[in-house]
Amino acid sequence: MSAISWRDALTAGLSLVAIATPVAAQEQELLTLEDALSRTGVVGETADPELNPRIVGPRAEAEAAQALVGQARLRPNPEVSLEVENIAGSGAFSGLSATEYTLAVGQQLELGGKRGARVEAARAQAQLAGLRADLADVELSFLVRERYVAAVAAASRVALARDVVERNEELARIAGVLVEVGREPPLRALRAEAALAEARAELQAAQAASLAACTALASLWSDQEAPPLVPTDFPEIVPPGIVMASATGLQLQVARAESTAAAAEIDRERSLRIPDPVVSAGVRRFEESNDSAFLVGVSIPLPFRNRNQGNIAAAEARLRAANAREAVALADFEQSITRARAEYLAAEARVETLSTTSLPQAEEALRLVRIGYRNGRFPLIEVLSAAEARDAIREALIAAQQDRGQAAAELIRLAAQ
Repeated sequence: MSAISWRDALTAGLSLVAIATPVAAQEQELLTLEDALSRTGVVGETADPELNPRIVGPRAEAEAAQALVGQARLRPNPEVSLEVENIAGSGAFSGLSATEYTLAVGQQLELGGKRGARVEAARAQAQLAGLRADLADVELSFLVRERYVAAVAAASRVALARDVVERNEELARIAGVLVEVGREPPLRALRAEAALAEARAELQAAQAASLAACTALASLWSDQEAPPLVPTDFPEIVPPGIVMASATGLQLQVARAESTAAAAEIDRERSLRIPDPVVSAGVRRFEESNDSAFLVGVSIPLPFRNRNQGNIAAAEARLRAANAREAVALADFEQSITRARAEYLAAEARVETLSTTSLPQAEEALRLVRIGYRNGRFPLIEVLSAAEARDAIREALIAAQQDRGQAAAELIRLAAQ
């Protein structure tokens, strides 16, 4: 940049956010989790492809696979052939007097259950594509919840940083007064000013993180306008009561559909081992005698070398790979359920303890120390220590609420069917 550096521009932008946030919060409505899901096009666990380009691809792939099912049902087209023989030769075959015209119609006959195997393979691929599209919807709704919780956590940290700045401003003011009246050494005032400068730097960092989190959330619905404002209160995301590692889970359904599609592909490749004859019938006209005759023909490929053995072996290998992935998906799914449930219960216990016991006690301790500091009974270091302890508990509470929300979102994603 020519006029100002990028560092100055960033600092100015964060300052503008810091000044405009309280005013904008009054003018711009806070974005709720339901609003975020609605903007993304998610209704329940299904997204509208017309409202979100992130699921256009999976839905289009599902439509393409479904169209291929109709294509697989079609039989081979008949063939029409016209042959002209004994034309423009020498001797008796000069000119067109000895010409023979043959008009024939041929039809390929599919043997070995090719059409049925082809249709079943296409159906299996269509089912797999449909499940992947449904899974894309679920992943999108999970991503909305995850980023929304992260944005709320970032906004809560901004509020905490503002409280720390206001507290340190008051402490710095009190320290200056006490130094002037001789009740504190000048070092105490310097310590308070240093703590205030550090708190202001933390506020700028929290504002930058909050701006990034809100921008990441807005990118889910391709919003090019200003990042949305989110509340500092975490949304209540209720996880499903029961999450079982059964075949009804959408992720496991996708893994099982891959195995089914691979098995259907083996049947299709095996059906191609049998050659398809082409039956033809037609009429031949002799120009020399002006006579005509019917003809019937059959042509059959001879599978001496190519019996489709390579494609069959490849399909069998892909089936083994799909079965292995299905087994791994089941194991990972069970482990994910166990981990997410444990993280949710642990985070919920931390939230309960921190909000009902630890934080009230820390708030009361800080209140008493600040009163004593104003009256000159406690040094500044005691106030800073009590304040840091309270801030650490508030930060731990924010982290626990964020972990609880994200674990609940993960359980909802795992329970999707």
